[in-house]
Amino acid sequence: MVNENPNEEIMLKVVGISFIIGIVITLLIGIYQGWSIEQGRNFIEYEELGGLIAWILALIGIIVGLLAISGKGTITKSETPGYLIAGIALIIMYAAFQDQSISSIGPYLGSMLHGISEALAIFVAPTIIILAIKNIYDMGKDV
Repeated sequence: MVNENPNEEIMLKVVGISFIIGIVITLLIGIYQGWSIEQGRNFIEYEELGGLIAWILALIGIIVGLLAISGKGTITKSETPGYLIAGIALIIMYAAFQDQSISSIGPYLGSMLHGISEALAIFVAPTIIILAIKNIYDMGKDV
């Protein structure tokens, strides 16, 4: 099936590339967060710039969620359950790696896992909330 509207096709490509760029930026922030934890400071939680970056990641997550429920995003209706499960797994992963004893796995590894999972959790949590509310609404309106 060929898309008859080329502007819509371009918009989907732009949104897809933006989502991938958001994930890459989140991973880089997570790696930096892991490095800062290893240096004895927690960038995202205790520094002013870290708080601003956390808000920016959350806003990007909100935009991704709003684009997904409007049908213009990269997360389609059939992909929503899988995205919700993966997002919940990322948040659980962050909770598991938040414990300081995880650094006993080896130098930098525990801190990197903590930092990356924290940045990913901040990025996907707003999207999960938006998609979950939309799914609950969709299930409730059919009753």
